[in-house]
Amino acid sequence: MSSPSQFLSKSDLAYAELRGQILSGSLPAGSRLAQYDLAESLNMSITPLREAIRRLSSEGLVTVETHRDVRVSAMNSDEARQLFEVRLSLDPTAAELAATRRTDADIAAMRAAVRNLLPVTRQWGEEALTAHRAFHQTVYRASGNDVLIRLLDDLWDKSDRYRRLGLELPPGDEPRTRDLEEHHQLVELIVNRQAAEAAQLMRDHITHSLTATAISALEDREGTSA
Repeated sequence: MSSPSQFLSKSDLAYAELRGQILSGSLPAGSRLAQYDLAESLNMSITPLREAIRRLSSEGLVTVETHRDVRVSAMNSDEARQLFEVRLSLDPTAAELAATRRTDADIAAMRAAVRNLLPVTRQWGEEALTAHRAFHQTVYRASGNDVLIRLLDDLWDKSDRYRRLGLELPPGDEPRTRDLEEHHQLVELIVNRQAAEAAQLMRDHITHSLTATAISALEDREGTSA
């Protein structure tokens, strides 16, 4: 069977690799991208790498400074809040649509995903974040709206850096335990076609998310450094 990467250009491969490293935090905010070293590590010339960097710059993930100096864009409370506000609008819509459109296959997928969830704490780290995303994706898919699914997948990607910052903060066990319980409640509301209730629970869920926690922390940092 052919590998999916076989059908991607070198620029696409460089873009996917760098984007993944930025969003996962492997390339931290503010870090400089050593372009020739990166090109060598990716086994390609500098040209496709620079094409990838232009795409990342258009997304606001990197900043191109003077003399082709490229750095991973800084994290700030304004961007975090904007991402949060859009998710606060779209996630409840996805939950509401899921409650009216879910199929038996959607229900099975949500139930399987919710069984794999772990508390999103520093103890469980990346494993918990991966399971958390997988669950939310089953809800998005159940909405039956392809445009909404693409928007939410992109928002999730761009929120990842802030979600990981929130994970580093010490909120205690209680908020994250509540977060875990809300996922189980959400599945039952969607299964029972309680659309308004599912939307409200999702809204509350986003309000107390890791990104919301990160916004407060960033605002405190920015206020201190002002």
